Amino acid sequence: MDASFDAILDGLERLRTAKRQPKVFGAESHGFELNPRLSESTVEKFEAKHRIQLPEDYRSFLINLGNGGAGPFYGVFKLGEMDDSFDFQKWKEGDGFVGVLAKPFPHAALWNDLPAEPEETDDEEEYEKALDAFDAVYWIPDNVNGAIPLCHEGCALRDWLVVAGREAGHMWHDARTERAGLWPITIGKKKRVTFLEWYMNWLKEAMAKLPKSRG
Repeated sequence: MDASFDAILDGLERLRTAKRQPKVFGAESHGFELNPRLSESTVEKFEAKHRIQLPEDYRSFLINLGNGGAGPFYGVFKLGEMDDSFDFQKWKEGDGFVGVLAKPFPHAALWNDLPAEPEETDDEEEYEKALDAFDAVYWIPDNVNGAIPLCHEGCALRDWLVVAGREAGHMWHDARTERAGLWPITIGKKKRVTFLEWYMNWLKEAMAKLPKSRG
């Protein structure tokens, strides 16, 4: 097994069994537990269905460690699932939120092509129609073609993994709910990060909150 994966298993075990649970945002939802692993054939079926190949580090994570669970914020989604208020749901391509995975991710830098937001008026029905029209443009699934939702940070803020196009293998943040658009996740001086770099950074920060052992 990859040395990084051994480190993940060891780190999660230490976090899970600590006498004093470290205060890590979102950990109460996953308890530092990974979901059962996926078989390689299950992953291959997903890839064939969507005509893609998952980034190798994420693919290996699913097969060797777990199908989501413990991870940044409220945890990593299961393959093919995303948040749904206080629960989870399966998503489908073109369902109005997730785009077409085989089409290249369309962005290479911060995107926030924000249309003019409607102003609230006394005509509530008219305002709601204008707001729906705004959302139909701003939240069009084409903006996330070639990417899968990977976790949520709360308040409809999400992180995506790009699986097709020039940005394949990189993590992107989705702040459209705050009208702030989409942008590549960075860590320190790294302008692009992979799934495993994103995950290991979370684990490192979580473990830093463990009580110091007394020598």
